[in-house]
Amino acid sequence: MAGVWRYMLAVVVICVCLWGFSEAVGGAVSRPRPQRRPRKPKVAPVTVTPPVQSIDIQQMTGRWYLLNTASKCSYLIKHGTKVEPTVMTLTLPSSSNQTLSVSTKTRYNHQCWEILQVYDLTSTAGRLTLKGTRPELNTEIVIGDTDYSSYAIIYYHKRDKVTMKLYGRSVDNLSEPTLSKFEERAEQQNLGLAYLFPFPTYSHCGDVDQDHVISELKHFLLSVKS
Repeated sequence: MAGVWRYMLAVVVICVCLWGFSEAVGGAVSRPRPQRRPRKPKVAPVTVTPPVQSIDIQQMTGRWYLLNTASKCSYLIKHGTKVEPTVMTLTLPSSSNQTLSVSTKTRYNHQCWEILQVYDLTSTAGRLTLKGTRPELNTEIVIGDTDYSSYAIIYYHKRDKVTMKLYGRSVDNLSEPTLSKFEERAEQQNLGLAYLFPFPTYSHCGDVDQDHVISELKHFLLSVKS
């Protein structure tokens, strides 16, 4: 059981890092701050990054291997050379046409784990939402580009920060033009080569026993917060 809690805490750290949020703490209060000019309203990066095509979510279902990530996540910057092979499986539940079931399998301390999540579909094809405990903690997801059969570029936006991920249907068919396209898209989000983290293309997890399936991460986060 202690191992479960250690892993869950690690997942919290990684999720906070990947989805990104920060709050300023402290600061000088002994003198008034200079007046600043009104800032222009921020435009969310994902808002200006619509899907390049009308995404058919049915064709997105199935297995995807994580090949590369673009992020300013401090965890990845420190531990990016130690990332584990990760595979994502997308399924449309037969009981609902408004959600997408997401299974992510990865390894921690030589043990395979599975994380189950639900993305809500939106009225815009290719846009989804992973709901947080409050609306401002939602993660907006955009399938930016895909050919369905070999690659997908997906944006994850939360609190004005973006993480990009490059997925492949297999670990063997990543072409140089596809990688270049991902790098160019990342550069547009100010995520240059220093913020690219390739993932291993071998030794992915298969079946995971029920003791190592996490399906209530949100409830855990609530309990940690309280």
